[in-house]
Amino acid sequence: MKKVGDLVSLTAVFIMLFFLGLTILRTGLYQLSYEKMTYLLTNFTQNIYLAVITGTIATAILQSSSLIMVLTVSFVSIGFITFRQSIGIIFGANIGTTVTGELMAFSNIIPETSFVIIGAILLFINNRAIFSIGAILVGLGTIFVALDGFESLAPLITNMPILSESLLHTNNTPSFGVIIGTLVSGTIQSSSATIGITMSILNEGLITLPVSIAIVLGANIGTCITALLAIIGTKKEAKLVAMGHFWFNIISVLMFIPFLGWLSDLAQLLASDVKEQLAHISLLFNIFSVLIFLPFVNLFEKFIYKLHRKAV
Repeated sequence: MKKVGDLVSLTAVFIMLFFLGLTILRTGLYQLSYEKMTYLLTNFTQNIYLAVITGTIATAILQSSSLIMVLTVSFVSIGFITFRQSIGIIFGANIGTTVTGELMAFSNIIPETSFVIIGAILLFINNRAIFSIGAILVGLGTIFVALDGFESLAPLITNMPILSESLLHTNNTPSFGVIIGTLVSGTIQSSSATIGITMSILNEGLITLPVSIAIVLGANIGTCITALLAIIGTKKEAKLVAMGHFWFNIISVLMFIPFLGWLSDLAQLLASDVKEQLAHISLLFNIFSVLIFLPFVNLFEKFIYKLHRKAV
């Protein structure tokens, strides 16, 4: 029981440390660009392609697809943009959120302690740009410290028969990882944190690459919960945004589950480091999903309207 308590406590500590780093990083990026976010989302969504680019850039800057979805729901609710315009933002948000994974993939080569120390010094300089850069460095350093912490939990996991046997079962049935990713991401409300934990466990050899890819796919579904919560008490059009986000992720994941082996092979061609493999395939999965959906935007819009016009 003591080992279980230690594992739960340490996991909670490292998750909180990860969120702290992500919040500080987001603050730094937001301070550099917050004046342009609302303008971007409300003025550069006139067509689907521009909306995808806008959603990608906004999510990459704010480091949170959940935050972008909440903003989008709000803008649609007050009539700043239409549901159709929001579809492109939904697509782009899924691509933009993979930037965090790409940053985390290089945790092995980035001196996190130096980042934190240098960043902390810059935070004391009374200049918004320098302060923002300091926050970015501190945030990144803290995230990398949290990832190292997740990796340090590997011995505790392997020494627990229940967990080690569960991982063995999952390795034999990779698609089960989708359920794990959905549950974890939905619980902690962050696909980035889920991917970070998955990277650390993968790097320690506790799960296979196909399983880790399945978990990342599931994380895309779990992150929809934030948008679903944001629609409570909003207008019909705003509720359609959350439904669109949900169904886009569900359909995308279902399309790619049969190809986990192919995605794993492709990932190994892209990089030699397993963290980079997972980050790159997460990016490509989301790009492929958007490219597949783009020719059918009109059908997708009609599908959401027909399915939820009474429910919402």
